[in-house]
Amino acid sequence: MTMRGLDRETATAQPDIALARRLFDELARRTGTRKGITRASYGLGEQIAHDMVRREARSLGLDIRTDAACNLYVSLPGRTDGPGVWLGSHLDSVPLGGNYDGAAGVLAGLSVVSGFRKAGVVPPRGVTVMAIRAEESTWFNASYIGSRAAFGRLAPDELDSVTRASDGITLRAAIAAAGGDLEALGQGRPGLRPRDPGLFVETHIEQGPLLLARGIPLGIVTGIRGSFRYRHAECLGAYAHSGATPRSERQDALKAVAALIVEMDRLWDRRSAGGEDLTVTFGQIGTDPAEAAFSKVPGKVRFSVDVRSDSQATLDSVRAEMDAIIDAVSARERVRFRLGPLSTSQPAAMAPAAIDALRAAAVAEAVPAITMPSGAGHDAAVFAQMGVPTAMLFLRNENGSHNPDEAMDMEDFACAARVLSRLCLDFGA
Repeated sequence: MTMRGLDRETATAQPDIALARRLFDELARRTGTRKGITRASYGLGEQIAHDMVRREARSLGLDIRTDAACNLYVSLPGRTDGPGVWLGSHLDSVPLGGNYDGAAGVLAGLSVVSGFRKAGVVPPRGVTVMAIRAEESTWFNASYIGSRAAFGRLAPDELDSVTRASDGITLRAAIAAAGGDLEALGQGRPGLRPRDPGLFVETHIEQGPLLLARGIPLGIVTGIRGSFRYRHAECLGAYAHSGATPRSERQDALKAVAALIVEMDRLWDRRSAGGEDLTVTFGQIGTDPAEAAFSKVPGKVRFSVDVRSDSQATLDSVRAEMDAIIDAVSARERVRFRLGPLSTSQPAAMAPAAIDALRAAAVAEAVPAITMPSGAGHDAAVFAQMGVPTAMLFLRNENGSHNPDEAMDMEDFACAARVLSRLCLDFGA
């Protein structure tokens, strides 16, 4: 296709921002509460969101299918066969989260396809919008459930060993209730092959403040951090009288956890000073309100720890150093640490050619964009690790994410949709 022809198609195939705005409003109304949005993985809110996307896809005359894990695929054929552009993200949310985390990526893809449909434009290659299940690991103690299942990479024992934190329902029961194919999942039969997408792009709100601080609407992601996490750790000491027990005789679980936090912060400082990428977060900590009291030495403390880096070597060595710190604190404070189940995710680099394609599309649309890493995990990491050419597009977002105050501007969303539309028209032309 000539550049003149491409420009003419781009001018007529404007993304359907009105559709996206309407669906954002409907998502807020149907899955919101007085404070924030809740779309539990394989729960009612996520199902409502998937049903909405299916409804709109049907009205646009798109091809629709689901896989064994209930991931949803809606597709617009292109002029020629062959791997096309895949756009998507997840539709679940954290408890009392925001309306845009994940959903922005699905609705951006849907707005692009709707724009093509309404303008009568057929892209060079097919465009598939994928709505992925169960990305938010706050519900089930496992990362990237939907995207891993799509590739047949969900371990069979996870179906029964992984339970939803809010109600104790097993992953097996939750997927069955949503209409999934448990036999196919148990056998590891994929619904998606790495060769199917020619390019996968996940659009997502930025979950940090960089784009807002720089005054730039879009970020092109270079890589996604991996992690190791202990979500249900505890430290066991001994309850004792706060006035009658001398320091030398105490087994203070809270003091021990505090020492661990301080030592891990020092480790983080040393590693960062040496140029390593690292974050360390103790997101939850607490004594047992039924047993602890202001006049008792704490005998039991529950906590969580989340360690992330773009380097697997850093994650491995930090985990080993954390184990050594725990051994030293345990001996000094005469306590026991029980870290509980470990969950991990691997770092993933985005494909250089995919980054270049996004950058070229942003330049063509005159949309300012910078390259940047992703501190949070995303389904795009699974696609990249499976060998799919993968990229991510971040949207400027105020007030962070995983809270009710997410504040994505629809003008920024429209910029992202235009870049994606241009990308789809360039790909395979």
